[in-house]
Amino acid sequence: MHIEYLKYFCDVATTRSISKVANSSHISQPALSQQIQRLEDSLGYKLLERSNKGVEMTEAGIIVAKYAKNLIKAYDNMIEDLDAINKRNGTIRIEACPTMATYALPCTIYKIKESFPNYDYNLNSNLSEVVENNILNDICDVGFIQGKPDDSSLVSSKIGTDQMVLVAAADFKINDELTLNELKSYPLIMIHDRFKCRKLIDDSFKDHGTDIKDYNVLFTLDSTESVKSSVIRGHGVSFLPYIAIKKELYTKQLKVVPVADIDMKYDIYITYKRNTDMNKNVKDFIHLLKEIGERSFC
Repeated sequence: MHIEYLKYFCDVATTRSISKVANSSHISQPALSQQIQRLEDSLGYKLLERSNKGVEMTEAGIIVAKYAKNLIKAYDNMIEDLDAINKRNGTIRIEACPTMATYALPCTIYKIKESFPNYDYNLNSNLSEVVENNILNDICDVGFIQGKPDDSSLVSSKIGTDQMVLVAAADFKINDELTLNELKSYPLIMIHDRFKCRKLIDDSFKDHGTDIKDYNVLFTLDSTESVKSSVIRGHGVSFLPYIAIKKELYTKQLKVVPVADIDMKYDIYITYKRNTDMNKNVKDFIHLLKEIGERSFC
């Protein structure tokens, strides 16, 4: 099975159009259809069905699409590493939970780049559980996640601590300190529950005998930046990672409002495969990062 067949299949599955993929790939529609037919023949399953709406995946097609992206990424990484043999530099592929990828690691990587200028660094943001899965599947070399990895086969080390804090716009009228009961009087903007930090909030409330559903939740948003923007505009208050609001605290756009008896600290871990064949550049990166620790985070 040729990797190009999988790439074409994924493109068609995403766009739901053979003609669009053929045009963007600069091949004829019959040639593209033939490539997908060869993939179907090699797997022994029909993957696509044509319809009035375009192209739809079959049940088998959905399964293939699920795994094909990782296979393609792993293949591309292999080619990248092979190309690096004849170059002075290597590539370190890093994935991190959104707050680390957005607010902490760019500065850290910049500082490490000064020590290892011949290495390239690719940083992607993903949910912690996706980061773990991509490490196990060799999609990335090293990951940064909230809490210890769920998979015990991964090596991990604590590299820092952050906490969720209640924040409001600097001019938002609110008490200097609140109880959980008093918080019910204010509009609350929440991060989506697919993030681990949201689970931390929910669990902390439950530990205090209350439920987030009992509060005045104005709406739920899908990113820290969108939540932060809404809070700055005075739409309501929200719990956000401290590392995500340090700049806005310094510029006095936001303020922290302590909530009595609430402590939502969490640890950040670096994690990677237990692999004696790990590239030297990855080992060097991990070693230096452990030495730098929290001091490297912006």
